Amino acid sequence: MTDSASAVDRDGPLSGLDDRLDGLVGLVVLVVLVNVVGGVPAVLGGPGSAWFEALVKPAIYPPSWLFGVVWTTLFTLTGAAVWLLVRAGASRERRLALAAFVVQFAFNVAWTPTFFTFQRIDLALGIIVVLAALVAGTVAAFARVDRRAAALLVPYLAWVCFAAVLNYRFLVVN
Repeated sequence: MTDSASAVDRDGPLSGLDDRLDGLVGLVVLVVLVNVVGGVPAVLGGPGSAWFEALVKPAIYPPSWLFGVVWTTLFTLTGAAVWLLVRAGASRERRLALAAFVVQFAFNVAWTPTFFTFQRIDLALGIIVVLAALVAGTVAAFARVDRRAAALLVPYLAWVCFAAVLNYRFLVVN
């Protein structure tokens, strides 16, 4: 078995990502993909609802315009982190890190409809607490593959922790 065949066998369906997403085009594709997947739930049912407008806002609630700026920045950094991982050599650690990313991202995407569409502040709090733990694990998993990729996720972890506190405060005041 050749080295390249061995790498393909070890990385399964991710093997083709190496060539397709290696350059600048790959970076742009991953950044756009993460922004679209992460942003669609907010577009479909975000903070513009009458229900949310009627909620008492916690004292720590930032200006509304800041959320779009922060999430776009964080999703861009996250897309770049995933790109760095995709460029890393095929390994068990890379597969685990990418799997950790997918799992935490599913929780991220689930939070918005839980909070805004289903209006379940309590369930959203549970989701975001789990999300914070999953993001911390994802940062650690990324660090085993590429420390730069892990560093790009640290602001995301910090914001998710702040968002968890904010979610808790929404629950308390409403």
